[in-house]
Amino acid sequence: MKINIEVDISPEEFRKLMGWPDVQGFQNEIFDQIRDKMVNGVEGYDPLSVMQPYLAQSAGAMETFQKLMSGIMQVYSEGGSNKKE
Repeated sequence: MKINIEVDISPEEFRKLMGWPDVQGFQNEIFDQIRDKMVNGVEGYDPLSVMQPYLAQSAGAMETFQKLMSGIMQVYSEGGSNKKE
């Protein structure tokens, strides 16, 4: 038996339903601060430095995924050649 339930609610209603806090004000404040620094050209402000932690994590995750896939492909390409007799 398969039962599907479809709920049509907005993201805000879902957030309230789950009991999650409303962080929209905090997000707006942070984005305003970043925007002000970018517009004013604050000395030493580098937009890339803001994104650096995320870029490093993404690159590390991609490298780990590539190693995983390489290992899987190696196992399948060897086939049954390493079977114990």
